Amino acid sequence: MVIKTITITEEAYVALKSLKAPRESFSKTILRVSRRKPISNFFGVLSKESGKRFEKTIYELRKNRNEVHITRINKIVKELKEK
Repeated sequence: MVIKTITITEEAYVALKSLKAPRESFSKTILRVSRRKPISNFFGVLSKESGKRFEKTIYELRKNRNEVHITRINKIVKELKEK
């Protein structure tokens, strides 16, 4: 096993120590908290109404992003045609 030494602030150490389970190494704590969580872990966090507002906001942001992207692509195509 390769061992690496890292430097963290006192504040980071206290935060990590608070997440550490009894008899768990810091390495195991870091691995546990840094793993991606399945989306199903978050089921029920938002109310139905909040979820719908969140979903609507995501769709609006994606729509706006796509419109800006299409505008940029059209501008590039136009400039290339003019050359």
